[in-house]
Amino acid sequence: MDQKRQRRPASLCGQNARVIVDVANDRSSIVASCLPLQITVVAATRWHFAESTPRDNILDRNPFSMPKDHIQLLFEYDRWANNRLLQAASTLTDEQLTRDLGGAFRSIRDTLVHIIGGEWGWLTYWKATSHSAAFLKDLWDRHDAIFCPDAFPNIDAVGQKWAEVEKDQMDFVNQVSDEALEKMLPIRTTQLSLAHLMQHLANHSTYHRGQVSLMMRQLDAKPPATDFHLFLLEGPHS
Repeated sequence: MDQKRQRRPASLCGQNARVIVDVANDRSSIVASCLPLQITVVAATRWHFAESTPRDNILDRNPFSMPKDHIQLLFEYDRWANNRLLQAASTLTDEQLTRDLGGAFRSIRDTLVHIIGGEWGWLTYWKATSHSAAFLKDLWDRHDAIFCPDAFPNIDAVGQKWAEVEKDQMDFVNQVSDEALEKMLPIRTTQLSLAHLMQHLANHSTYHRGQVSLMMRQLDAKPPATDFHLFLLEGPHS
């Protein structure tokens, strides 16, 4: 390896390189993202972003950070990516779909059901007028009954439930207002805005779509490309 290659990781992108420091585990690494952020410190679940001077935690500073048109675009992307994944999974046999591949949710079928179960559960939570302990217990009981993986023996069964949940979700997202997105909802021992919870769900589905893509590769099947920029290039989007 020549000297230039040896020096490159240290200089990386110059002053615009971003360093991530994991305080809990005393580890640090440089991310070659060339973002304008200079340093990011991660401690437990708290993120602090430093540019010229440290800023307040984003959750403390602004509980509402995304207007409705951005939320609607995000969920249009979520539907687009989910449906691409379903189409790709439809090329698998029932045996491949339900084969135990050692994933967090065992099989491709189980992971798909987890994704749609999560979308149903959060939608139900957002629409509820009460979030009592009794409501949460009932919500979990209903979730476990409806989204038992064995109730979905093939991709058609998964797709049918997916279309049902997607329709209800579209109705909710299309009608959401900026005022509603500012509403704070109880989560564990604190509260988070509806806007942030909706962003969480979109991220949750993206995370598990990645797991499905990996399992498809284990089966020598080709997973779909679901990058956000590909979705944008297909435009126009509402």
